[in-house]
Amino acid sequence: MTFTLLHKDKHSKARLGKLKLFHGEIDTPVFMPVGTQASVKSITPDELYDIGFKIILSNTYHLYLRPGVEIIANQGGLHKFMNWKNNILTDSGGFQIFSLSELRKFKDDGVEFSSHIDGSKHFLTPEKVVKLQEQYGSDIAMVLDECIQYPCSEKEAEKAKNLTFDWAKRCKAVHTLKTQLQFGIIQGSVYKNLRKASTDEITSLNFDGYAVGGLSVGEPFDLRNEVLDYSVEWLPDNQPRYLMGVGTPQDILYGVMFGIDMFDCVLPTRNARNGQVFTYNGAINIKSAIYKNDSSPIDEKCNCYTCRNFSRAYLRHLYKAGELLALRLNSIHNLYFLNKLILDIRQAIATDTFLKFKDDFLKNYKF
Repeated sequence: MTFTLLHKDKHSKARLGKLKLFHGEIDTPVFMPVGTQASVKSITPDELYDIGFKIILSNTYHLYLRPGVEIIANQGGLHKFMNWKNNILTDSGGFQIFSLSELRKFKDDGVEFSSHIDGSKHFLTPEKVVKLQEQYGSDIAMVLDECIQYPCSEKEAEKAKNLTFDWAKRCKAVHTLKTQLQFGIIQGSVYKNLRKASTDEITSLNFDGYAVGGLSVGEPFDLRNEVLDYSVEWLPDNQPRYLMGVGTPQDILYGVMFGIDMFDCVLPTRNARNGQVFTYNGAINIKSAIYKNDSSPIDEKCNCYTCRNFSRAYLRHLYKAGELLALRLNSIHNLYFLNKLILDIRQAIATDTFLKFKDDFLKNYKF
C-alpha cells in the first residue's frame, strides 16, 4: 500500500499519482462519493462501479450509532456489509461532532455527545475511533480531530490545533490494522502560523497521508483558496493530500491547482435530491418551469445513463410528481459529471495543459 507521484504539471502544482490500497489501485486526483451510512444515497454499488468510482467515503460516527459496529463486524466488515468491492475511506466523525454544537462537549480525553437520533449519551475517544474503523475494515482511516468553526479567535483555533495534535498521537499509537492506511488531519483555521505549526506537528507523526481539515466551514471562497495554497506547500510531496468536504467543480479545480489529490463531498447527491444538476454551463434547477417542455438532456455533452435516455422535461415531471426515480437519475448524472471532470483533469495534467483546461471550464461555468 503505497502512493506514487507520477507527474507534475509544468505550469501549476497539479499532480498525477497512484495510490495502492488493499482493495485496489486509485488514480489521483480522485473524487470520493459520500456513503455516510454505508450507502451513497439512491445509488447502488454496481452503478457507482459502472460510473468509474474506485473509492467511496463512509462515516464512523453515523455507523457507530446505527447500525452499530457489532453488526457490521459480524457481517464481515463494511465492504461485505454493503457489497462494495472497491476501497472505502472512513471519516473519524470529527466534523459530524463539530456540527452537533448543542449536543457535544469536548474534553481532553475525548468528546461527549448526545445522539441526534434518540438523545442517548456517548463518549468517543481517539482510541475508540481507531478501533471502530479497524472493525469496519476500511482501507483509509482518519484520526479524530477537533474541527473549529469560522469565524473563530486565534486562541480558540490554537486550542483546537493542540487538541487535534494530542489526539493524533493517541490515534497513531493504537493503530494496528496492517491492511488500513491512517491519515492525519491539519487544523489551524485561517491563521497561517497555526496552520504551519499544525502541519509540522502532524507530519512529525509519519502518517500514511494528510488531510487539510477545517475548511469549507463558512469562510469566503478566496480566503479558503489562500489558506489551502500555503497549507499544501508544507505537506510532504510523496504522500497523498486530501481536502475534506469540498466538491463543487470550481472547488475541485482550484484544489487540484494547489496540489490536492483527494476530494469528497455530499454535494453532488444532496443537490441532486433537491433538483440541482451540473451542466458544463453551470448548475441548473431541473424543477424550474422553463424546462417543462424541454426535450434536451441535462447536458448535451454528457454521456451518463440519465442524459442518454431522458429529457429535462421528463426529469422535471418526475421531480414535481415526487417520484423517487427523479432523485436517482439526478444523482447518477451529478456523480458521472464529477467523475468525468476528474478524468478530464487527469488528462490535462498529463499533457501539462491543466491551467488552460481550468480557465476554459470556468469561463463557461456560471456560478
